[in-house]
Amino acid sequence: MRNILVASVLLIASATSAFAASSEDEFKAAFAAAEAANKEAGSLRNQWTVTAAALNAAKKAAETGDFDKAVASSKEAEALAKASIFQAKSEKTLWKDMEIR
Repeated sequence: MRNILVASVLLIASATSAFAASSEDEFKAAFAAAEAANKEAGSLRNQWTVTAAALNAAKKAAETGDFDKAVASSKEAEALAKASIFQAKSEKTLWKDMEIR
């Protein structure tokens, strides 16, 4: 019984170390991906204001050293930018289905 308990504690400890705090390099990579997606959305003339807000939140979090929050905000911004890209591309053709004939 004691061996099982010790093994469980070791397993949990090793699993939680995999979820270590985000680093500045992770933030820079996530932020660059978000900016690239936002730039593509801009080229399609469909940037969302919430994407810019998420990018600003990521910058502010990184400036204070909270890289976990900065990475999360960057990933949120990237997801929003990709959604705006999808919207722009799909509405490029789908608007015809909504047209009154």
